[in-house]
Amino acid sequence: MRKIIHIDMDAFYASVELRERPDLQQLPVVIASHHPRAVIAAASYPARQFGLHSAMSMATARKRCPQVVVLPPDFAKYREVSAQIHQIFQRYTPLIEPLSLDEAYLDVTDNLLGLASATAVAEAIRAEIYQHTGLTASAGVAPNKFLAKIASDWHKPNGLCVIKPRQVQAFIHDLPLKKIPGVGKVTQQKLQDLELYTLGDLQKIDEAILIQQFGKYGRQLYLYSQGMDERPVQAQRIRQQISKEITFPTDLSLMQCQSAWLQLAEQVWHSLEQKQLMARGLQLKLKDPQFHIRQHSKTYQQPFRQLTELQQAIWQLLSEMHIEPAEKFRLVGVGVSQLDSLSANQQLDLSL
Repeated sequence: MRKIIHIDMDAFYASVELRERPDLQQLPVVIASHHPRAVIAAASYPARQFGLHSAMSMATARKRCPQVVVLPPDFAKYREVSAQIHQIFQRYTPLIEPLSLDEAYLDVTDNLLGLASATAVAEAIRAEIYQHTGLTASAGVAPNKFLAKIASDWHKPNGLCVIKPRQVQAFIHDLPLKKIPGVGKVTQQKLQDLELYTLGDLQKIDEAILIQQFGKYGRQLYLYSQGMDERPVQAQRIRQQISKEITFPTDLSLMQCQSAWLQLAEQVWHSLEQKQLMARGLQLKLKDPQFHIRQHSKTYQQPFRQLTELQQAIWQLLSEMHIEPAEKFRLVGVGVSQLDSLSANQQLDLSL
């Protein structure tokens, strides 16, 4: 039986900034740029009481909360604090799977300090994080990653939730299906159409029916309904995607966006070079003035070897999207996926 901890820092970006601004602790604070079309990167807990949350536009945020306090992001500082936190993790286990700057899975089935339980490890880690950074972390302790992630959100902020093996069935029975990783609005609606609302409801459905309805993900849904998750904690996990976006001061047509695509391609390529990675997948994202998102992606047989190959692939995907000349966009983005460590003698095959 594995012992998994999911650590999730509480309102991380905002909390880092508020360490230096204690006078703002009780005020609705968000982290966002001063761009005319900025979106929230993080919201303090007082801000969340007004319905503010990450990815919300600042225009909407100011309507909901005119007195909102906006602080600019400092990602270099957040990376530095995140590195401190990961040094703490490494005192307890080498099996660490970072998900972002403020979130990670830890496998503490065998912990380096010989503590008696995973609960004791989680308590010690949370105490050390607070001692060294002044920040609070919430933690979930469970037999697998699926349950640990749900548990970490159970008593936020500054909470600890432990799901012991004998408690799993009771814990998941009434759990809403929207809590399951990967269940977005479309999947949730499809589940509701089948009159499935909780994991307890899902337990009544045969695995074959779930696979028929949801493909490969049906197998994962079946395992989740049994409280099972076979995924290991992947130490030294290669990043799954690198993406960059640009929000324009005014809406632009596709023709007017050409320089933006070139800039995004260069930024993504620079990140790949820095991290010594190569990519075979490409995703484009366009957001219109009504915040509707259009996306297109493709996976190639061989990785991109030069910046010009990446740019060529971007033009190819754009042509496949059949965008009308009159259409305008407030944001465009480029992402690369199917990442792997850099290796030689591989060429891009645009023909698939």
